[in-house]
Amino acid sequence: MPPGPMVQVRPMAISDHAAVLELLSGTPGVTLRAADSLEATVRYLERNPGLSLVAVGEAGVVGCVLCGHDGRRGYLQHLVVAPDYRGRGIGRRLVGRCLGALAALGIQKSHVDVLVTNTGAQAFWAKLGWQKRDDIHRFSFISSGGPDA
Repeated sequence: MPPGPMVQVRPMAISDHAAVLELLSGTPGVTLRAADSLEATVRYLERNPGLSLVAVGEAGVVGCVLCGHDGRRGYLQHLVVAPDYRGRGIGRRLVGRCLGALAALGIQKSHVDVLVTNTGAQAFWAKLGWQKRDDIHRFSFISSGGPDA
């Protein structure tokens, strides 16, 4: 695919929230939950300044990734590139910038969760050299009792 118009990668701002939600909600394999609300996103961006990114092209936000850490491990969520912009290395740029920023903070190991039904995302991460783990199971607890926090 030809490179196409230039795309700028920059830190995500809270003013990007609506555009990011629109991109995420239109992407098969991505599940939005209460944790993706404006209020929760504000907390996440404030706790992890400069780590979450958007890719901006002529059409506005065409890619995004949430990135944070717990002081030991990095976590990437919701990496999405709009279909018309895929195949141009934007996803790789977003991931590379996140990993570089985490490394600058001393964090060498990162994780990403991928739904078992999202085979496209699984293939992407494997292609980047990320290893699928079979030695752990993820357990979750929702203190509010709600199904989708």
